[in-house]
Amino acid sequence: MLKERVISENVKEPAPGMWSNCLKVGNQVFISGMTARQSDGETVLGEEYEQSQVIFEKIKNLIEAAGGTMNNVVKMTIFVTNIANNSAVWKARKEFFTGDFPACTLVEVKSLAKPEILLEIEALAILN
Repeated sequence: MLKERVISENVKEPAPGMWSNCLKVGNQVFISGMTARQSDGETVLGEEYEQSQVIFEKIKNLIEAAGGTMNNVVKMTIFVTNIANNSAVWKARKEFFTGDFPACTLVEVKSLAKPEILLEIEALAILN
């Protein structure tokens, strides 16, 4: 199995020995849970809509660095701290996907890495 780490200059990499943001294995691309943290470690302040836009942009950058497009995303798992605000996530998602949307799971969790982080999204893509 050939496992390749994919890096985008637009998405800050974690410290060595922590995790990989994006791995490509064959024609599959695995993206770790992305949050609205900026390269300086600070979280983009805003509601679910604004944070979703930042996260989907990160996913887009990683997918493109792997050689694909957002249409290659086949599965997402979205973790939110307030499921009542899920329509804001769906609104942002519509700005990044067209046609058949990816399979998706939305789960409410008690908390994420920092109190101001309202959601986290992980993705799986299959390249052509």
